[in-house]
Amino acid sequence: MSGIAVTLVTFDSARDLPRCLDALAVQTEPPSEVIVVDNASSDEGPGIATRHPVVTRVERNATNLGFAAGQNQAIAVSRSEWVLALNPDVTLASGHLAALAAHTNDPPPLGTLCGKLLRAEPSGAPREPPTLDSTGIEFHRSFRHLDRGSEQPDRGQYDEEERVFGATGAAACYRRAMIEDVSVEGEFFDEEFFAYREDADVAWRAQLLGWDCLYVPKAVGYHVRRVLPENRADVADELNRHSVKNRFLMRIKNADRAVVARCGLRGAGRDLVVLGGCLVRERSSLPAFVDVARAWPRLMRHRRRIQARRRRSPADVARWFV
Repeated sequence: MSGIAVTLVTFDSARDLPRCLDALAVQTEPPSEVIVVDNASSDEGPGIATRHPVVTRVERNATNLGFAAGQNQAIAVSRSEWVLALNPDVTLASGHLAALAAHTNDPPPLGTLCGKLLRAEPSGAPREPPTLDSTGIEFHRSFRHLDRGSEQPDRGQYDEEERVFGATGAAACYRRAMIEDVSVEGEFFDEEFFAYREDADVAWRAQLLGWDCLYVPKAVGYHVRRVLPENRADVADELNRHSVKNRFLMRIKNADRAVVARCGLRGAGRDLVVLGGCLVRERSSLPAFVDVARAWPRLMRHRRRIQARRRRSPADVARWFV
């Protein structure tokens, strides 16, 4: 099926979901499908999705399987050539899908499209003055991945189309052929991650396998971002634990000697900061290191499969770490 499918994973998302779905309903380029997977919400989210005319399919899980597994579930039942993985707390401007669709006939190695996300208030209203939320993922030599431009005033400094490392999972549009190519053991998003950093893991894997990501600034959206580094203390312990775990899962699977050499002392220093923070201030995240150890055989299996198929040289990937 041609066009762009939209896949959403909800978990107690009723406060944001109507706004998100209403925005999809008025796109100048309508989505070919809108698929909602609900992870055992206790609010009215599933009913909202079921009743909304823009939604073509709703699947309800008996337990919370996490964002990664939920998205894989939604992608598996979609049929379109492109899939926009969208967070319920994102409201797309009416021309967002049309701006992305202008590039869906671009040939490979283009595999991912991402737009300009601006920060929204908790009500969903755009922040004033306009403030950037994400213009794609960028990696630093500390092994941190950040949203490019985050918290900067939007002065037009990111108004040119360009290749970026990858797309934030809040609104990332993937080519079906790329999804199939980079999946490992049937998983596009690594379900070991549960939530957080799975988008950066996909982006890194896609780079290794020779796929590009294009930033399309005319595709505008507004994101109510509730989890930020500065409010980590207010985030549920379980989610912080996943964040620590996934930092290391992602690197074990994807990093090579060129990246490790480029990151050097900065990467090692950041690791010490993370470990020290867990020992001193966030002891609830210490089990993350046990989680990594338990996942080791699976990680090594995935790593062998990814590295055996890589199509880009170590230097080509390492240059993205700034």
